[in-house]
Amino acid sequence: MKVHRDEIQAGCILEKEIMGMTANPIIPKNTVLNDDHIKILRAFNITEVTIVKTKAGGQHNRSKQTLSPTDSPVSQETTGESLPDIKTDKGFINIYLKSVDEFKKEFTNWQSGTPINVAKLREITLPLIKTVEQYRFLLYSLNHYATKKEYPYHHPVAVSILSAMIGKKIGLESGQVNQLALAGVLADCGMSKVSTNILIKEKPLSEQEFQEIKLHTANGYKMVKDSPLLKPEAKLAVFQHHERFDGSGYPTSEKSDRIHLYSQIVGIADVFHAMTSERIYRSRQPIFKVLDMISRDLFGKFDIKVVNALMKLIGDLDIGTAVKLSTGDYGEVVYTKANAFTKPIVKLNNSEELLDLSLQKDIYITEVLG
Repeated sequence: MKVHRDEIQAGCILEKEIMGMTANPIIPKNTVLNDDHIKILRAFNITEVTIVKTKAGGQHNRSKQTLSPTDSPVSQETTGESLPDIKTDKGFINIYLKSVDEFKKEFTNWQSGTPINVAKLREITLPLIKTVEQYRFLLYSLNHYATKKEYPYHHPVAVSILSAMIGKKIGLESGQVNQLALAGVLADCGMSKVSTNILIKEKPLSEQEFQEIKLHTANGYKMVKDSPLLKPEAKLAVFQHHERFDGSGYPTSEKSDRIHLYSQIVGIADVFHAMTSERIYRSRQPIFKVLDMISRDLFGKFDIKVVNALMKLIGDLDIGTAVKLSTGDYGEVVYTKANAFTKPIVKLNNSEELLDLSLQKDIYITEVLG
């Protein structure tokens, strides 16, 4: 919906990118706006923007000055055109934020001692997964909508989607993918038994506090073990998703094939979304930088089959995909090497130069634009 600049509040989500007198966007679409963004709008004298009807926290935007459909449209010079199908993108955002809000209610119930309603979690997650199966580009915006405060409720929903999509990429059947989705959304259900003071703490955790956090896997398993709607392997994933292939994980330091495939998939989805998201004590990292970190720094922590599935799912961009680089340049993918999914050859918009990212150690993709 189109609103006046003065109506924008922190937490509003930009539906269309903001263009000023520059060739590239001032603020990309899907950005969760904060006070600094609003200052930028004033600096560029941009008075009207298009935002999503739902805020990042799940609340609805209510506008007194919202432009009606008969008002003159915002000019191309002000907003620009978004590259993906805006109806699909906007529809997904609304469904996604509603799902996060529904999950938050479930989590609050668990904190009060209410048993887990697995059927309700199926209703929350499966529609999102069906949408992402059709429109893979939506995966690149999963980390955009979570504020630091709301991260604990966004994270399980996103992990559910990522787990299902990784399972699908590996070749699992539909029923297995659905169980993975449930394992993903329930992986952190044991966090509902952690002290609220620890969950919202902005400083690094003490060793004692970290030990309490680590109990969430065992507590989560206790919460799901009697559910008839979850397969044993999905329940095991709740317990094992912090185990690592080299034995460095928890709670029981299992190794290699003693860690179930579902646990591996949920574990890597958990790590990927956490590293690419804004959290209370850590800023988010660009998606493709995180993929490189997982393949390099976490080598040996996960089964290579699971790592490759994540790389292909997220890193294998279609020819013609518009991207932004860490240099600030914009371009489009013209070729992807089979052994370098995260480092394609990109044709730069401003010079037509072909840049092989596999030969550029310090240059990476920061945004996938469509």
